[in-house]
Amino acid sequence: MVSDEAYTLAIDIGGTFTDVVLREHASGILSVAKVLTQSPDPSVSVLEGVKEVLDGVSPGAISRAVHGTTLVTNALIERRGAKTGLIATAGFRDALEIGREGRYDIYDLFLKLPDPLVERRLRVEVRERLYARGEVMTPLNEDDVVKACEVLREGGVEAVAIAFLHAYVNPDHERRAEEIVRSLMPDVGISVSHRVAAELREFERTSTTVANAYVQPMVAKYLARLEDGLKALGILAPLHIMLSNGGSCSVQTAMRFPVRLVESGPCGGALAAAHYGNRSGYRQILAFDMGGTTAKAILSENGAFPITTESEVARVYRFKRGSGLPLLVPVLDMIEIGAGGGSIAHASELGLPTVGPQSAGADPGPACYARGGQLPTVTDADLLLGYLNAGYFLGGQMALDVGRAADAVDEFARFIGLDRVRAAQGIHDLVNENMANAARVHAAERGIDLNGYALVATGGAGPVHACGVAMRLGIDRVIVPPAAGVGSAFGLMLAPIAFDYVRSFVSRIAALDREVVNKLYREMEDEGRALVREAGIDDSEIRVVRTADMRYVGQGHEISVPVPLGEFTESSNGALQAAFDASYKKLYGRLCEGVPVEAIHWRVTVSGPEPEICDVASVGEVAGDQVPEGQRDVLFSEGKYGTSVYRREELGRRVVLQGPAIVEEVESTTVLPPGWVLQVDDTGNLILIREEA
Repeated sequence: MVSDEAYTLAIDIGGTFTDVVLREHASGILSVAKVLTQSPDPSVSVLEGVKEVLDGVSPGAISRAVHGTTLVTNALIERRGAKTGLIATAGFRDALEIGREGRYDIYDLFLKLPDPLVERRLRVEVRERLYARGEVMTPLNEDDVVKACEVLREGGVEAVAIAFLHAYVNPDHERRAEEIVRSLMPDVGISVSHRVAAELREFERTSTTVANAYVQPMVAKYLARLEDGLKALGILAPLHIMLSNGGSCSVQTAMRFPVRLVESGPCGGALAAAHYGNRSGYRQILAFDMGGTTAKAILSENGAFPITTESEVARVYRFKRGSGLPLLVPVLDMIEIGAGGGSIAHASELGLPTVGPQSAGADPGPACYARGGQLPTVTDADLLLGYLNAGYFLGGQMALDVGRAADAVDEFARFIGLDRVRAAQGIHDLVNENMANAARVHAAERGIDLNGYALVATGGAGPVHACGVAMRLGIDRVIVPPAAGVGSAFGLMLAPIAFDYVRSFVSRIAALDREVVNKLYREMEDEGRALVREAGIDDSEIRVVRTADMRYVGQGHEISVPVPLGEFTESSNGALQAAFDASYKKLYGRLCEGVPVEAIHWRVTVSGPEPEICDVASVGEVAGDQVPEGQRDVLFSEGKYGTSVYRREELGRRVVLQGPAIVEEVESTTVLPPGWVLQVDDTGNLILIREEA
């Protein structure tokens, strides 16, 4: 067994497949496993994949393990969390249900909002009240807290959320209430708003705190079970958990703040796309990750991804902003589309052919998996069109059943009045159009012109659909990284230890209380340094980045403005105003002269160093023409072509292929349509270039 080299282990749980990647530090060589995600306990799939990649490797040689998961998101969507109680300020227990006056669809007379995570009988009020600046209006009535515990205990709650009005300014009442609850209910998980989301906007803060409490017991049990399973295999390396902000944290931090994992899974694909794009010299990219259940897209300018501090989960209408549970959690600003290999083709309420967002998942999966699925999916269509090799799916580990795929698509074809081939082509084109349209809107909302961007495709289905999506977006360059099918898992290895903090303090810049701001930043940075040290990072390696959310007085939205490190002095007011002016003008092209500016939130990101990643072992250079592995008929939108099929591991650097062509690898398949050229660059990336029409 190899035991003298250090390795990093990465684990990404998706809705259909669980990806496990083991990377040897010295060579960059990857060992990969892709297994079907088991429900209800995904740790079974994780440990199965880990055993597979450990073949011939000593578990003690692993120096770090990183894990990304959709567990929190799925629990909130499927309502599989703990029975939760809420203790709120008197008169405000129903804020969680009332929400805000804004409607996500002003013309829908039967508008539906998500049900609160806490039923009304378990939302208990206590007498206490603070003024907006934190002064005590009504002292905390401790007898009320004791009575609240009695109600919640009788209700059988497993977790308690405490959210008092203005506690982000003065947390004393919440702290005392927490002490009482902990003494009377020692076996329940407790989440308090001033730790989970220390910022104003009472509805969103309460919603975030409740969500944290709701998933905390489940996440704690799952992570403990996973840690125990890894230790049983001999893996004693620290386990880090991917956060929704593109960083990672220790297991202990993830157990305290599980709501920060809400977009944990998709972030890895974005980090991998930026890494591979940079290696090939592309700084403006559209990261496109398409798996078995969903597709994700995020835009990167100059190698960095934007972060939003307001997100939603469990939307009633999946793509309508405002129809979900609001969370004050920093997340990469990506768009998620219900379009994956397992997305089901069906007829809409109007009788029109539609694909997704419903997915066959891993169980039963697409019809061609022969696991009981009977509905037509994107994977079934791709198989019938010739894009996928029935005998080489997952490198031949999982044979696909063409007959079952044909039966499923035939049923759909009869319903919409088309033949099998046209129905399969329609499914493929429709899912491409759905993804391209979502990415187009995402870019337009951010004022970004996609001209000159490159699309980086990851995920098992990403390289199959990448050129079709790119053509619809006017993008003429596609990058398919090595091991693209497990790109999200690889991206987890790139995540530094990082955590975000926020404090709300509303103040006009011209009259800024510098002493208060300095105190806020010191507290956040001290807390952040302690948390990062908890993950094993040395003080000398810790980095701090400050920002502030600012706006013109009277506006209802803020923009993020960079803030320099160090103590605020007399000159800081002018510097902060200048930074706001520059940021605002870049976004909107103008300034509102004479209107005062105010800061609302003060933010800090504390992080460790970015992991050093050795390039994946370079491919060999091949002279002369590349010999295909074989040939098969493939149906493109331009017609049916006899198409050469290549194995990716046999493609050397600087090899050039003329489309149409298919490039197969264990984890994915790259489809090169007619009118496209493929080049293998020196880093091992496949560069697909659309020729001039």
